[in-house]
Amino acid sequence: MKKLKFFILIFFGLINAQRTNLAPSKPVTDTYFGIKITDEYRNLEDLKDASTTSWMKSQTEYSTSVLNEIPNKNYYLNRRLELDKRQGYSISNLKITAKDEYFYVKKEANEKSGKVYYRNGFNGKELLLYDPYKPDHDYLVTLISPSWDGKKLAISLSEKGKEISQIIIMEVENKYIYPQVITQSNPASVGGIKWLEDNSGFFYVYYPVVDVTSNQFGKNTQSVLYRIGEDPNIRNDVFSSTNNPDLKISDDDFPAIVSINADDQYYVGILVDTDDFRKTFISDKEDILQGKKNWKPLYDKDDMVTYLRFAGDEIFFLSGYNSSNLKLCKTNVKHPDFRNPDVLVPEKKDEVFKDYTVTKDGIYYTTTKNGVEAKLYLYKDGKETPIVLPYASGNVDLQSKGKDFSDIWVSCSGWANEEQRFRYTLKENTFTLENLAPALEYPEFKDIVVEEITFKARDGEEVPLSLIYDKNIKRDGNIPVLIDAYGAYGTSRNPYFVKSYMLWAAQGGLIAVAHVRGGGEKGEQWHLAGFKATKPNTWRDVIDCAEYLIKEKYTSKEKIAVWGASAGGIAVGRAITERPDLFKAAMIEVGITNITRFENTPNGAGNAKEFGTVKDPDEFKSVLEMDAYQHIKKGEKYPATLITGGINDNRVIVWQPVKFAAKLMAKSKSENLVLLKIDYEGGHGNNIPLAQRYSNLGDIFAFAFWQLGHPDYQIKAKK
Repeated sequence: MKKLKFFILIFFGLINAQRTNLAPSKPVTDTYFGIKITDEYRNLEDLKDASTTSWMKSQTEYSTSVLNEIPNKNYYLNRRLELDKRQGYSISNLKITAKDEYFYVKKEANEKSGKVYYRNGFNGKELLLYDPYKPDHDYLVTLISPSWDGKKLAISLSEKGKEISQIIIMEVENKYIYPQVITQSNPASVGGIKWLEDNSGFFYVYYPVVDVTSNQFGKNTQSVLYRIGEDPNIRNDVFSSTNNPDLKISDDDFPAIVSINADDQYYVGILVDTDDFRKTFISDKEDILQGKKNWKPLYDKDDMVTYLRFAGDEIFFLSGYNSSNLKLCKTNVKHPDFRNPDVLVPEKKDEVFKDYTVTKDGIYYTTTKNGVEAKLYLYKDGKETPIVLPYASGNVDLQSKGKDFSDIWVSCSGWANEEQRFRYTLKENTFTLENLAPALEYPEFKDIVVEEITFKARDGEEVPLSLIYDKNIKRDGNIPVLIDAYGAYGTSRNPYFVKSYMLWAAQGGLIAVAHVRGGGEKGEQWHLAGFKATKPNTWRDVIDCAEYLIKEKYTSKEKIAVWGASAGGIAVGRAITERPDLFKAAMIEVGITNITRFENTPNGAGNAKEFGTVKDPDEFKSVLEMDAYQHIKKGEKYPATLITGGINDNRVIVWQPVKFAAKLMAKSKSENLVLLKIDYEGGHGNNIPLAQRYSNLGDIFAFAFWQLGHPDYQIKAKK
């Protein structure tokens, strides 16, 4: 009793300490189509206001102090670093040229950031090309792009979680770095780096404004043609709303140029946004290189074309036109018809086309069922042939040298299987292991199993669910469950080896990856079933997932935590505001939580195509319904919640999580903690050192286990 009393005193002390430091509130009331909405923390959107920044920092310090009290708080950080050390090194950003030259980023376990390496062929000698370390900067390599002939290499660098990067160019043979540095670009996310056929330069997307707090950030971007040695501050704009006013390019679209093969006769200009189906233009290469503005429409959004590839005058693509699961098609660039093309492989009933690549031997393509069961096929001479994979895989990725080569590599992975990379030889129908990084056995995970099932949502829809757990746990209603949910943009949660999931399961917990509507696991219809007016299906699938796990005796309300990041903030935020009684804890990581105000952020207007706009009376109602911040009610008992944000986040501006945390703290009647932690060295969770990412994940997993009662994570009373 005495120990319990001490714990209660400490616990309520934490609550009281938080509630004496509530955020300053200056309410603003807006009227939308006759509906009045009060925003009690509009003032927190001013990130230059001293009271706002002071409160953010005090909450971050407080949350850090609370998290540091959790025993084993650094377990995930230390174990992930230990597992990395056991593996030795990791490989990313692999690029292979037509001459079989390998360029890649390699990170040793003891390094903060990866370095750029080269080898001639898979078995060639490894040579260090570039180390991004600078004493005054923590640069990370976010993308590398070799020229077609492999003699030059463009390297994108960023720091502190920022996605805006600088690009440097290297002569590979002597490692000479050109003095010209290209700034204000984001090639790892938008547009990439597309080399000219003669290797004299490349295209990239330029951002005129890079201040993530400005409402002009990401607007009026330009595709720029840069030639090696030129002044990068004198920009040759070749595709933009300014250069091409007749194309009526929106200021929120990102005009990007695509070049598939060195010998293609055309450049393709795509207006990049949140949709997979994009308005696209085409121009003869020589016209663009000579400065002529001869972009012509190729297809529109309504044609539902994606994954475009060229082979001479033939255009290959995946079509979503009257095909929710997509189909593989072909048309001719001279007389293109995207609505009535040659259908090479028709839509499959239970499989969604994921990717394909054109090779000398035919077209290899992959499909997935429910987003978790991958298959590989070859289309050749009018026939499709299934190819048996080396082992059953949840996810398959393809890499090839292009249409003039037979080389094809297949990477297979799953929730409990580390990625393996194979070279496939068609003539012998064989897979040869060609891993660039060591693939290890993990005896500590030998009892972890994966169960792919579906559960029935309230409207009868079968929702896919991936369960990851130790086979020895007892289904007695006491398993600590972590539901991971996203559900947006038609993005599928394809399986890959997540060591953090495995560590959770090894400690007696269960991971439930809920493939909720809004994602792409069941094709475009699954996306549209959690889109704008149908968005409530997304968070109600999360709720129904929790109800299912309780019903099936896996767990109970006191043992469920729910976690979502970015757009997953809508799924989690609305799940806990609609059913606060159902969850013991919630973690919202850099999440969209106040979407009625999202259009006022640098990245918001473009996302209106996915979620809706407050400028339309019908869409406004949908946007309001998915706004978790506006659904927080005074006097409701909300679960313990950890909310994170990144100060350099250009996708979800940091005041989104800040406002949600402030209101939740003020309105919740429960004795559950609400923690707000801002990463002042990070952004949207990417482009940060791995150790920093592991530490952030460690906070999330430790907080969840603490709240769900895991004995190894309980804060002990101090005498």
